[in-house]
Amino acid sequence: MSPLHILISFFLPTFFLLSCSSIPIVLSKTTIQSQCLDDQRSALVQLQQDLYFSPHFTFSSKVELWDLKTDYCSWNGVTCDALGHVIGLDLNYKTLSGTFQSIFDLHHLQRLNFAGNNFNTTLFPYRFEGLPNLTHLNLSDSCFHGQIPMAISHLTRLVSLDLSNQDYCYRRNDVDYYPTLKVEKPNFNSLIKNLMFLKELYLDSVSISTQGTKWCEIISSSLPNLHVLSMSSCGLTGPLCSSFSTLHFLSKLNLDNNPISYLPPNFLGISSRLVSLSLRNCNLCGHFPTEVFLLPKMPKH
Repeated sequence: MSPLHILISFFLPTFFLLSCSSIPIVLSKTTIQSQCLDDQRSALVQLQQDLYFSPHFTFSSKVELWDLKTDYCSWNGVTCDALGHVIGLDLNYKTLSGTFQSIFDLHHLQRLNFAGNNFNTTLFPYRFEGLPNLTHLNLSDSCFHGQIPMAISHLTRLVSLDLSNQDYCYRRNDVDYYPTLKVEKPNFNSLIKNLMFLKELYLDSVSISTQGTKWCEIISSSLPNLHVLSMSSCGLTGPLCSSFSTLHFLSKLNLDNNPISYLPPNFLGISSRLVSLSLRNCNLCGHFPTEVFLLPKMPKH
């Protein structure tokens, strides 16, 4: 055997172990791209096999979301980039249950929407850290419960995070008693401190009551780009902190059904940028700055 043949036979096994993200020297870019796209399709096919329809938490049938004979980039709810990588997956309100482990092989995924399904499980089995490019995550109203895992905090590119209203899901399925989604360990600070690009945070009905009164300062210091904050029925205690004035982009604030008690003296300065404000059932006392209703950006109803 010639020295050249020996060199090729030595490197080929190692070469074929390279991941799809590697840039090959010997094989063409088209060959590697085709292999990568096969991985994308395989993950979606596996997802369809792992899901089933579950109206009212009862097994109905295996799902047939897509025609597997067609191009996966044309499948309903699937968005691809120009190279065929799956960057969006939207399967909202389809009464789905089962598991979605296979999506964590879609490393280019940027948007994931599983809102309004019937998973009725915890989030701990899922490797969210495997989706480093995720910018939008919506798991609202899908019957998730238990602790929010630390893996969510690794999604440092998130722009929008919606884990809200898991109780709506249980009510929709006529369940009288339902477990809650909660933030304990990791605590609230650990969950959001790395999400500095976050613009929208929806945690309605997520239990954060163990965090005391520090939740307000944590948000102010960790999420400088926040535009929308919705945390109704979270067990938050007041008062609303003055440091909210540092959230220069905050335009929508919903803190309904939390015992906030009273507002800070600089609340008028905080609210001057708001276009939507909801503080229902917050046990507010003392003087309320009625000048808020005269702000030009606040809608008049």
